[in-house]
Amino acid sequence: MNKELAEVIKLYATKDHRAVLQYLLDKSKDSVHAILLDLLTMYFNDRNSSTLREYMLVTLSGFTPNEAKTGYNGYRQVTIGGSRVTEACEAKPKNVNTNDEKVKKLNGGGGFNDYTFARLAKHKQENAMVIVGGFIDGKLIYISRFPFNSDSFVARLRAQLLRKYPDGKDVRGDWLRSATFRLQDYQNLATLQTEVFVSPMELRDCQPYITKPLYQFLEQSVNP
Repeated sequence: MNKELAEVIKLYATKDHRAVLQYLLDKSKDSVHAILLDLLTMYFNDRNSSTLREYMLVTLSGFTPNEAKTGYNGYRQVTIGGSRVTEACEAKPKNVNTNDEKVKKLNGGGGFNDYTFARLAKHKQENAMVIVGGFIDGKLIYISRFPFNSDSFVARLRAQLLRKYPDGKDVRGDWLRSATFRLQDYQNLATLQTEVFVSPMELRDCQPYITKPLYQFLEQSVNP
């Protein structure tokens, strides 16, 4: 973090907002640009917060972000059978930081924490749009969208619950710590929508940070 950004953060947390504005007004345009760029870089790559990454997936998919900490990540009004209904979305962003000592790769997967049969039933009934997105160093590479209540996707989550709870019933005070899904659990869905936000050349440059199955999938999306 550069010294000017550190000072802005300190002023924001300890002084009146007018002090922040005055500090920025005293800086050159280039300095303000550098501060903003450093802040965005830091925020988009924050390992402890996916807020901005979720925001991008939600808004680019046509949903209004939910500012509350509970519930789905976003909502929108859609018309189904002549009636206006509310559709929800669940955003699952992943970011690869190429400066990490051990760099992980984007693989198209995601997961749900503290999962139960009750949550699965609720998610199936509400059938939110699942939005999977991949970032590299905070830059958006792709977004894939599909309805939660898709057979192959639900089957993957249910299979993991059954491994933990063979009786098919939740255990009071217990849950599946992480119910994960993979690219293969949704990549062949007829309802799947995928957008790639980089050029074919940029995608090739990203290849070292993307697993082979996901890279091939994205290549097909760039060059259908």
